[in-house]
Amino acid sequence: MVWLMKRLKYSTKFFKDISLHTPFVKMLALLIILWLIFSAALYFSESNVEGSSIHTYGDALYWGIAAFSTAGIADSPTSNTAQFVGGLWIVIGSMLFFGTIVATITTYFMRPMQRPHRRIIDAIEYNLEQLDDLTVEELSLLKNTVDALIMHVERMRKKQDDEQQAE
Repeated sequence: MVWLMKRLKYSTKFFKDISLHTPFVKMLALLIILWLIFSAALYFSESNVEGSSIHTYGDALYWGIAAFSTAGIADSPTSNTAQFVGGLWIVIGSMLFFGTIVATITTYFMRPMQRPHRRIIDAIEYNLEQLDDLTVEELSLLKNTVDALIMHVERMRKKQDDEQQAE
């Protein structure tokens, strides 16, 4: 049961990070709105055309997914207007869909590099490499910073221990 709770907590944090710190939710909303609009435009331009495979709005919605997913299973629209709308949708939908995936993955994995604590750790590592070049005043400042860091870690550990005991 503890494993399941940890897994649920991790999954919740992951989805929260994705929704708050990446463009995924905004781009997904934009993609859905554009899909509905382009499907409506395709439906209205194909609904009365003889030989068209799009007879309902549902058919147009399915065509919209099949077309931009590059699966190659979407029938080609028959009217010139529908071909233009469909072509525009394929380009815009594909760019949004695949661009969103790439942007989300990139943002998610680059985010730790942009976190303030990463900068703090980098500064400490740099200073440790430069110990011989530091003045007594700089070493004193570094010592005070490290002492404050140790106190902070101890407070966090105590808080974490208290939370675990409460469970």
